[in-house]
Amino acid sequence: MKMQDIRKIAQKNGLKASRLNKTLLVKQIQITEGNFDCFATASNDYCDQPACIWQDDCLKLAKKTVTVS
Repeated sequence: MKMQDIRKIAQKNGLKASRLNKTLLVKQIQITEGNFDCFATASNDYCDQPACIWQDDCLKLAKKTVTVS
């Protein structure tokens, strides 16, 4: 989802979106909507929330943030 669309959702939820990056903004939206702030934290490419509107971006970002030890 594009940042412009995420900002619109944030505004509808009464959030100020100007200074947050995508991950932090989505997490704030999730909290405001009464959901877990789990965006970009999926491990092993798995998410148990199939109806989540953030799932595609979440899984992509989660892969990028995985560190190899």
